Amino acid sequence: MPHPIRRWAAPAAAVLLLALTACGNSDATAPAADRISTAYELPDGAYPESITADPRTGDIYASSFLTGAVYRATPGNPKAETFLPAGTDGRKTANGVKVDSAGRLWVIDHTAGIAVYDTTTRALVARFDVPAPDKAFLNDLVITPDGSVYVTDSGRPVVYRIAPEQIADALAHGGHGGELRVHADLGAAKDPAAQQAMVLNGLAADDAGRYLIVVDMTNGDLYRVATDASAAVRKVALTGGNAVDGDGLEMHGDTLWVVHNKGNAVSRWQFDADGTKAELRHRITDPALDIPTSIVHTGGHALVTVSQFDKNGPYGAGTPAPFRIVDITQL
Repeated sequence: MPHPIRRWAAPAAAVLLLALTACGNSDATAPAADRISTAYELPDGAYPESITADPRTGDIYASSFLTGAVYRATPGNPKAETFLPAGTDGRKTANGVKVDSAGRLWVIDHTAGIAVYDTTTRALVARFDVPAPDKAFLNDLVITPDGSVYVTDSGRPVVYRIAPEQIADALAHGGHGGELRVHADLGAAKDPAAQQAMVLNGLAADDAGRYLIVVDMTNGDLYRVATDASAAVRKVALTGGNAVDGDGLEMHGDTLWVVHNKGNAVSRWQFDADGTKAELRHRITDPALDIPTSIVHTGGHALVTVSQFDKNGPYGAGTPAPFRIVDITQL
């Protein structure tokens, strides 16, 4: 989450997350200094939430959950700049971010909707509104090869879809995209034995865009959601561990990476051909990750946001260290 952790801002979700116990085996195969290093420095007070890479330029964008700012880091420059200041277009918080193949930056405001920006001009080019704002908590998004954008809701167990034609219509009519439309409701697929309420957080898609993988961070389950008209939902059979505290996800080929926020961990899973079974292959757990929330692979590096949400205001106590994006090896 934050969210609920990708979103510490939702009070009930924050309480729930603080009550969770981290799961999984610690990987101590190498000292932290050998596997976790600073890739980019972020401005003071950043509290980063989500991270994405521009597929055309390699530029990195990271959102600030607590201010709504978005930062940009360029390869070869160790310090990130402020790309969109706090309060841009009325945004006071920013969750998931993604850059699409056309160079547009998608930014989630969990209580308002999604804003889309031109990365060259920084101009707002489209907006999609959140439905039922009294219940919704938009969290993360992924873009599939056909140009569809899928979005998780941590307040309700649903995944939204913004279709390519909806995007084109918004761009052609002053950016007014209307409300998000539900693609799939995962509530009925919840494991009857699950002990906690379902809280959806990160999501990823297979390379072909046939299905999504969505994490229920409180119960540690992964779900496969078909992207076709059936929107069929199926729980993934996990072997060797679980996805408790699962926040950001990333998938390439048959490999899925799960960022475990309160667990201070990142795990790697191998999937079968149809995305219904997954086996835990590797997990790194280290306090240096300090509540990690999102991951992106780019230029041969695995970059992870170090949020330090546990050191902020009502969510924790203590003075945060300098904010940063880290590079994890052996992952």
